[in-house]
Amino acid sequence: MVMMAIRVVCFGLMVLVTPYGWYTWVFAAGAVFLPYIAVVIANVGEDVVDTAAESPERTLAAPKPTEAEAPPPAATPTVIRIAESPRPEQSDSER
Repeated sequence: MVMMAIRVVCFGLMVLVTPYGWYTWVFAAGAVFLPYIAVVIANVGEDVVDTAAESPERTLAAPKPTEAEAPPPAATPTVIRIAESPRPEQSDSER
């Protein structure tokens, strides 16, 4: 923010100060190159956020359902398994 404020001042002085001379070029260089310098300094700055790894385990335990909310236990497994069996050989008459 400070560099951008200095840039605005440099731009204003470049336009307003007369007669134009060597200092006009100094103000112009400040107005042109200060944004680049500000961005480079901002990108090199140290990150404040600590990037610690989070545990993949649940942090909050789920409340146990009451009997009214609990689904009835299944008598058979609800998983459907499909097994592929080899195709029986066909005779020449069936083809």
